Parts: sequence; C-alpha cells; structure tokens
Amino acid sequence: MEYKDYYKILGIDKNASESDIKKAYRKLAKKYHPDLNPNNTKAQEKFKEINEAYEVLGDADKKKKYDTFGSSYDFSNGQNFDPSQFGFGGRQYTYTTGSAEDFSDFFNMFFGGTGASSGFNINDLFGGKKHTRSGKGFRSPRQSFESELDITLEEGYKGSTKDVYVNFGGENKKMSIKIPKGIFPGKKLKVKGEKWGINGDIIFTIKLLEDGRNKLDGLNIISKIDLLPWEAALGTKITVNTLSGKIKIDIPKGILSGNKLRIPRKGYRDLNDNIGDLYLEINIVNPPRLSDKEIKLYEELSKLSNYNPRNDR
Repeated sequence: MEYKDYYKILGIDKNASESDIKKAYRKLAKKYHPDLNPNNTKAQEKFKEINEAYEVLGDADKKKKYDTFGSSYDFSNGQNFDPSQFGFGGRQYTYTTGSAEDFSDFFNMFFGGTGASSGFNINDLFGGKKHTRSGKGFRSPRQSFESELDITLEEGYKGSTKDVYVNFGGENKKMSIKIPKGIFPGKKLKVKGEKWGINGDIIFTIKLLEDGRNKLDGLNIISKIDLLPWEAALGTKITVNTLSGKIKIDIPKGILSGNKLRIPRKGYRDLNDNIGDLYLEINIVNPPRLSDKEIKLYEELSKLSNYNPRNDR
C-alpha cells in the first residue's frame, strides 16, 4: 500500500496550526477545483488528494490517529508498505474513482472507507454547506463561488438590475443581477446560478465605484462643490444633483474653501429606508483662463484689498 504524507500534500509542516491547515487547504482546493479546471484529469486527481489530506488533518481525532502512526515509522510520501505488518490485516482495500468524495486505500485502511464522518466539506473554501447523511448515502454539497460587483451610489440608492460577466471554467457568462435598494458596500448578495448554467450559488461582495466627487460616510454623503472666487465672496444660488433629484441651494456670502453645508435627508439610504444627510464641501477654484478685462479687475482688487491670508498663520 502507498503511504500518504498529508502534510506534504498540503505543503505544510507537522507543527502547522488549525488555521494554517485550513488556509493551505483553501488555497490549493480553490486552485484545483474541478469547476475551475474542466476536462483536466490531473487537476481533478489533485483535488481528491487535497480533500483527503484535509479530511484527516482538519479533524482532530483523525489527525491524532494519523500522527501516532506516522511518528512511529519513517515513511515518505508514495512509499509502499504492507498493512498487515502494522496491525491492519484481514481486509481488502479498494479505491474507486469517479467522484470528489472518493478516498484512497490508505485512508480507508485507517478510517473504514468513509470520508464524511467528520462532516468534511469538499467545497469549504466556497462557503458551501456541509455533507449530510441520509438513508441513500451522501448528499452533494451546494457549491458557492465568490465574486465582486461594482455599483454606483445611484444604483445602490435606487436599486437596479445590472448585467455582469463572470468567468466559469474559461467561459464568460452574462448574468443579470438585481441590486436591492439601499444595499451597502461590503454587503454580500447571493444569486442562484442555475439560471445561467452554473451549479451553485454566486456570492457577490458589493463594491462602490468611486467618482472622485462623492464620498459615502455611513448614511451621509460628502459631495465636493466647486465655486468661483466671486461666488464664494458674494454668495450665489446653485443647482445640485442629489440621489433623489435636483435641488436649489443658497450659498452664503464669504464661505470658505473646506466649509460644509448640510442638506438634511438627501444622503444615502439603507435597506430599512433610513436616509442620511448630504454635506456639500466647498472647493474654491480659479478660472483656467482670464480675459484682459478680468485681469484688470483682479489687479484693481489686489490694490484695494488689505487682507493678507499669510499674516493670519
């Protein structure tokens, strides 16, 4: 029989913590998962081997039994040995191929040929549910795949349907995703994949597209508003686009760059229809080009004004 070095298979040492074991398994299982390696028999065999290693090392009782046997004899991975010489006699161990839940003769020798007694989930890295027993055997776990979904503030505020492309097994699939009104960045959206020929759920993590002008702060939105120097000095009326429509705002005289104007209940909303405030952050900008007359007016102003902002520092 061939000895299996489960530590070597997962690429970890024997002192690895439970967290390290799980992390190594997730990384390898994700790399060799059959859905990501269609028609690749080598990857599928590697996937089975990785699952078997984690089935043992990820279960405290199995790991203890395996370590006890391994610490007594200096085996190397792939080395053949006679089980009867080590107290494992009187049985024939067979390895049947075909499903991701099959285990090797070596595993069957130790654990009786069943691979789900510990509740091991071959799709743990995708967030699928654990195996469950029934009178007809094992029920295959429902797979889950992770992706990201970029949305704008307006799409999240109003809710929308968005077409996205997701790659599965080298094939780009177009999916129409319904975005609920009031969803927040970082939240997860679960979509059943059968409609698009995907066996399992797709878990989308919501990401907010930055536009450089608006920033989400909880339920509040901070929006930069550009004003010309004379608009800031004299005051003015401006039209502002908000998520709920256009509104007119009075800009007071003498407002400074960096000052904020609060507009109640014009911010973002959550799934319970709570609505935050909109804060207009003032940014004073100079015209990129000045006419001769404008230059002369600025020159006159510079002669008339006694204010020097550097003296206030």
